[in-house]
Amino acid sequence: MQLVSGSERVVAVSNASPVVGHVRWAPAKSLWITAMSLAGIVIGPLTFSWDALALFFVTSAVTLCFGHSVGIHRRLIHSSFCCPRWLEHLCVYLGTLVGMAGPIGMIRVHDFRDWAQRQADCHDYFCHRKSFWHDAWWQLHCELVLDHPPRFQLEARLANDKFYAVVERTWMGQQLPWAVLFLAVGGLAWLVWGVCLRVSVCVIGHWLVGHFAHRQGGQTWIVQGAAAQGYNVRLAGLISMGESWHNNHHAFPGSAKLGLLPGEADPGWWLIKAFELLGLASDIRLPADLPARTALRRLPQATSRDPVLTGPRYHLP
Repeated sequence: MQLVSGSERVVAVSNASPVVGHVRWAPAKSLWITAMSLAGIVIGPLTFSWDALALFFVTSAVTLCFGHSVGIHRRLIHSSFCCPRWLEHLCVYLGTLVGMAGPIGMIRVHDFRDWAQRQADCHDYFCHRKSFWHDAWWQLHCELVLDHPPRFQLEARLANDKFYAVVERTWMGQQLPWAVLFLAVGGLAWLVWGVCLRVSVCVIGHWLVGHFAHRQGGQTWIVQGAAAQGYNVRLAGLISMGESWHNNHHAFPGSAKLGLLPGEADPGWWLIKAFELLGLASDIRLPADLPARTALRRLPQATSRDPVLTGPRYHLP
């Protein structure tokens, strides 16, 4: 199976710059999260029930773990493992239901950000450098338009996939069948808690993890010369499905396992291992399987007892 990383999709032409650009309001993005949040805040408390709360937790866990973390991030974006096409489609569809964007849109946003963060400098938007509320406005309601962007080149396997093309065009509308189902089964409470409140909390939660994971937290690694460094947000390990181990991810972006050290809970990795036990996942990549990065440096507090850090390639310079 073809393995393509994000860095291979972004082709930096001669004048490409991750620094110069302007942030502008994105109406569709802004109105989407505003509508979902208002419905959740206003109607949610009025319709609370324990079964609606249970639906919120179950649908959030499934869409975040199967969908966003495993399907879109670890499989579609980083090709960190292989699986049957039907399973990939299912997981990516569930990831679309998180409510952030379509699958191609998610790849584009991720890869542009990844490319920018690896440069010597980049726009504040890419690094979450602004204050908390300023960054919230930018990330949840706006988009960055670079004056001289790189070229985005999607691999043929994805560009020619009709399923992804349909889901990309209709990603907001994919909530409708579930909204109808939840309304029919559990009334307004299930609709609000299973769709509106879930989308609002998951999208805002995704931004929160990204905000703090680029500003403060634990570090084992630094990538020398990179404009942005990742930090591990320990409190969010479980609820982010392992995505908050962001220092690990910056160090080994192609690894299917994000919680690399003892005590780093990683539900997304547990799911991939379950797929493997069922014969549904193969070619699972770990840090030892990835090319050595000359810019990667281990910080002094990382000890040789850490299993993933053993071997000459991970010694301090």
